[in-house]
Amino acid sequence: MSIAMHRREFLIAASGALACMTTASYAQALEKAKVTVAVGGKNLLYYLPLTIAEQLKYFSAEGLDVEIVDFAGGAKALQAVVGGSADVVSGAFEHTLNMQAKGQPMRAFVLQGRAPQIVLGVSTKSMPNYKSIADLKHKVIGVTAPGSSTNILANFVLGRAGIKPNEVSIVGVGASQGAVAAMRSGQIDAISNLDPVITILQRSGEIRIVSDTRDVAEADRVFGGPMPAGCLYCPVGFLDRNPKTAQALVNAMVRANKWIQQAGPADIIKVVPESYQLGDRAIYIDAFLKAKSALSPDGFFPDAGSATAYRALASVDPEIASAKLDLKANFTNEFVKKANARYPQG
Repeated sequence: MSIAMHRREFLIAASGALACMTTASYAQALEKAKVTVAVGGKNLLYYLPLTIAEQLKYFSAEGLDVEIVDFAGGAKALQAVVGGSADVVSGAFEHTLNMQAKGQPMRAFVLQGRAPQIVLGVSTKSMPNYKSIADLKHKVIGVTAPGSSTNILANFVLGRAGIKPNEVSIVGVGASQGAVAAMRSGQIDAISNLDPVITILQRSGEIRIVSDTRDVAEADRVFGGPMPAGCLYCPVGFLDRNPKTAQALVNAMVRANKWIQQAGPADIIKVVPESYQLGDRAIYIDAFLKAKSALSPDGFFPDAGSATAYRALASVDPEIASAKLDLKANFTNEFVKKANARYPQG
């Protein structure tokens, strides 16, 4: 074993030991040491900061006992928090605006992704003569789960081409091997999903990409401004009652964000569970390199993010378009500021 590998093993072990030593002291100061986080598709690179915070024991180092419960899509993860079986969602930023419009205020408090990373691709098998988005009218589109951010992006892109939501068939295919199988078996004509699913289908030549928001500049162009993506959000009341717990969560996530920006492919492969790689390390590494720039370097929300998300939602949802929303109430950077001051280097 090389000196570098010995050093890395030592650092990981030391990090774990420090986490154990500090957990008890931090836990005494937290309002709620045990926290349940709901996520829709934990294996996705969209949620990589959450996985890194868990695997490197950053939550434990903050005195937290975090249980992460995985669902088929972001909409189902949100339902878990609304229903009271989870405390916090790791999910898409735009859900905070949807919930505000429904009179159930949610607040995002640390960013994971600065671009949606969602890709819309069409099947090269069922649509070999595809020419434009208009060709998707009356087609079947697979999303992670109906109502999730993958569904919202599909609706948005289709809407710009004049296709209404009721003029396509939306089906949930999940965020893992089921999504790949749905495309390969011909169950769907197009797919709105994330990595590593998209890279698997792209490298095998089974899809043609028509909209790619893994690229930050492309995402800004598609949405007309910065579009915040994965984040931690929760009912406003949870933050009011548990500010120290929220700060601990943010500290862990900011450290994870910064670790990712400094990490190389070998580091990622070593830390991410093998099952998340969907059977192909090379594809996962390729997907990581595509996604890395779209992940937040520090957890901060852009000031214009809410306005961008609102425009996207309003373009496909008349209820949102007519709602009077407070575009500053659905997110806060206060916890992130403190986390970056505490962990300037991650």
